[in-house]
Amino acid sequence: MNSSRRTTFSEVMEGTVRLKGEREEPVRPMRMKLDADLPEVLLPWRTLEGSVSGRVTVPGWADDRAATGRLHVAPVTARRIRYTLDLTALDGRRLHLDGWKSLTPWRPLHSLTFLPVTVTDEDGTVVGEARLRFDLRRDLARFLASFRFPEAARVPDPFGLPVLMRSRWRHQSGRLEVWYTTLTDPATGTGIWLHHELVASGKGEARAHGWAAVFPPGETPVFGRFGPYGWQDADRPGFTAGPVEHVPGWLTGKAGDLSWELSESGIGEPLYTFPRWAWEREVLPAAQIVSMPAATYNGVVRFGDRKLEVRGGRGGSARIYGHGNAERWAWLHADLGGGDVCEVVAAVSTRPLMNRLPALPFVRLRVDGEDWPAGDPLLAAFRLRCEPMLPTWTVHGRVGDRRVHIQVHQRPEETVAVDYADPDGRPAVCHNTERADVVITLSRRTAERGWSVEREWRLDGTGHAEVGFRPHGEAARRGDT
Repeated sequence: MNSSRRTTFSEVMEGTVRLKGEREEPVRPMRMKLDADLPEVLLPWRTLEGSVSGRVTVPGWADDRAATGRLHVAPVTARRIRYTLDLTALDGRRLHLDGWKSLTPWRPLHSLTFLPVTVTDEDGTVVGEARLRFDLRRDLARFLASFRFPEAARVPDPFGLPVLMRSRWRHQSGRLEVWYTTLTDPATGTGIWLHHELVASGKGEARAHGWAAVFPPGETPVFGRFGPYGWQDADRPGFTAGPVEHVPGWLTGKAGDLSWELSESGIGEPLYTFPRWAWEREVLPAAQIVSMPAATYNGVVRFGDRKLEVRGGRGGSARIYGHGNAERWAWLHADLGGGDVCEVVAAVSTRPLMNRLPALPFVRLRVDGEDWPAGDPLLAAFRLRCEPMLPTWTVHGRVGDRRVHIQVHQRPEETVAVDYADPDGRPAVCHNTERADVVITLSRRTAERGWSVEREWRLDGTGHAEVGFRPHGEAARRGDT
């Protein structure tokens, strides 16, 4: 079959919903008539995700003709068909519906036609629980007749940002997925860190949580957490959990005493810190990509009783996907101006034998539109050296006719320590600052002059950096050993 064709169909499900907190008529009839649009031909062994839209009706409570959401179809790989929808109640409240058909071979008709649904409000509070069914005798013929296979629409997307932002989790256990953004406000020098995580520890289930921090110059960082929330497949590419959202072009949320509303626009294509094949094929324990390496941010960040209006903030957004955090690691994002950036991820794997090796530094310098090292980042990493350590750590080495030396100083008084856990429960602690001092020196060797400095950059309090350790590495992290 032609995989460039989509699959569209219509489906009707009816049943009852039990409304929480309703004294009169707590159980009411409910009906959903949905139109689905999947990106490929629907086959039982395929895993597909597409859009759904239609009408959701609960007499006297909701009648939204423009409900929209996502449909995740994985009948063989995950034995699940999941529906998530957003709609508006009659009183103006925004509601979210989340339900899935759990397919069982011993009860195929029942599992294919029965849909339990949970309804929550914007705060994540459960406001209703529904039991819906597809009526085989009444609607099967109409359902089958609604299937169409039109040609897939081709939407121009030069860098594939929506694809890079979409969750990669496919209901596997033991996975960690991260969306994070760091930026500096140019007017005040304040650094901002927004960190969003999906952690899948049990089979097929995940939680969403994260944190935010603000780094005013010369002050103690302000830190707050959000979640955990049950993971809900986002209607749009990115991260959506409770009041927190990071989707292409927009970040909003609340964590403790912090809240933010920021627009995001970028220049340049994504930066593959790890080899592109490692990100796309998931063959390494984890991989990182900078989806927005040289982005601009505008909006408002509130912390405590203070309000920061960000205008032309400089920073970037990145993604991580894998089996968990490294044994120890160091990270740097340095905006060098004019679209030039430096990204460093140096890590020691938790895998047996690999955890005995020194940190492997993946370095990407983008200067004047060219990426260095030019070849495979993994091969280049074997030529570089780094030891994650506080408060100062370095990366150095030679690749081809160039050598690089990067020094990162994380001011202790402007660094925040954050403890968290891997999918398997192992603890880790990261030490992050968005006010790092950074010196990057790129030298080149020529036959006439030998080694000479080709470019040098100095960042005073505008580097974004982090060092992470397991609790047993407490002494090493401070340089005591």
